[in-house]
Amino acid sequence: MAIVETHTLPPIVDIETWQRELADLRVREKAATRELDAIAAQRRRLPMVELPEYTLVGKDGPVRLVDVFAGRSQLITYHHMWRDDAEWQCGGCTGYTSQFTRLDFLEPYDARFVIVTQGRIEDALAYREKVGNRMDWYSTADSPFGSDMDAPPGGGFAVNVFLRDGDKVYRTWHTNGRGTEQLSHTFPFLDLLPWGRQEEWQDSPQGWPQSSTYERWLDSPDIARLYGPDAG
Repeated sequence: MAIVETHTLPPIVDIETWQRELADLRVREKAATRELDAIAAQRRRLPMVELPEYTLVGKDGPVRLVDVFAGRSQLITYHHMWRDDAEWQCGGCTGYTSQFTRLDFLEPYDARFVIVTQGRIEDALAYREKVGNRMDWYSTADSPFGSDMDAPPGGGFAVNVFLRDGDKVYRTWHTNGRGTEQLSHTFPFLDLLPWGRQEEWQDSPQGWPQSSTYERWLDSPDIARLYGPDAG
C-alpha cells in the first residue's frame, strides 16, 4: 500500500528551464561516470595477494575455496552477518542479498557470486529457505577464512573478490559499509526519486520527507513474507 503524505514539492517551471537545469546536472553525472570508469581501471591494476588453502562447508559438505569457484576463474563473496541462535539475521544483509535472483549473466564472464557466513551450514541453509534467498551459501564457521577476509564472527558484512589461477587463489579486492552499494540496484533506484532515500543524513531541500536511517528498509521478516516459502 502506498504511503500518502503531504510534503513540499519541487519548483514547477517551464520545459526550457527544466531542460537547462537537467543539462547542468548531466555535466556532473557524466563526470561521475568517467570517474567511476577511472576507478574501475585502477581496480583492474591492483596487485593481489596469494591465499593459503581454506576449507569451507557447502550444502554437500566440506569444499576447498578453490573449488567454490566451480571451475571459473573469478569469484565474488558476500559475507553475510550472522548471530548464532537468532531467529532473524541481519535485515540489511538479508534484504541486500534478496536482490540477486539471477546470476547466470556472470557465466560468460568466467565469474561466480556466492554468500559466505559464519553460521553453521545447516542453519545457514535453513535461513536461506526461510527468507527465500536464491544464492549459493557457504559456511566459514570452522575456518579462519571469514576473519581473514575482514568478516569475523560477530563482525560486519563485507565483499571480497578473488582470482583463481589453477589451484592458486588470490585476493584482489575488498570493501564493506557503503562500498557495497555499487553491487546493488536498490539505492541507485532510490537516489533517482525526487525525495531520494528519505533519510536524515541526506542533503535534501527544506520540507522533503526524512526519517531515520533504516526506518524504511525491509527487515528480515518482510523479506520472508515477500519471498519465503509462504509468500504469495
